[in-house]
Amino acid sequence: MPEHVPLVDRVPERMRERPTWLISQAYARATGLLQEGFARGGGGLRSYHYRLLAALDEWGPASQAELGRSTGIDRSDVTAALVDLEGRGLVRRDVDQEDRRRNVVSITAAGVRHLEVLDGVIDQIQERLLAPLSEGERRQFITLMRRVAAGA
Repeated sequence: MPEHVPLVDRVPERMRERPTWLISQAYARATGLLQEGFARGGGGLRSYHYRLLAALDEWGPASQAELGRSTGIDRSDVTAALVDLEGRGLVRRDVDQEDRRRNVVSITAAGVRHLEVLDGVIDQIQERLLAPLSEGERRQFITLMRRVAAGA
């Protein structure tokens, strides 16, 4: 297939205007941009690390189970990511004094600083993803995607 022909034009006619197909193509592009952006500027972290740090920064300390539920990350993946973040000094895990079977996770000062670096990485990715749209179209796109994602 010639490189100059966009993939969106190389699909059967009946699929071209299907929102599900277009969303899947946008998802694939966004995922590629996230992987590339984090590989280049994320210091070895990935987007799920960013989600965990952002949740801890915004909502405060939480159990590992709460973090999994609130970020949509599987519990086993949360555990592995937190081990990595803790090893880097970006989060701290302490035994919950009310339920000693649980760990309470907190973001550290170094984690807050690194989160700000990752915010810059994410900002660049968003800019690349939405480059084809004007400012007004970007606002409209985000509003519409929120409605579609919420199912309302």
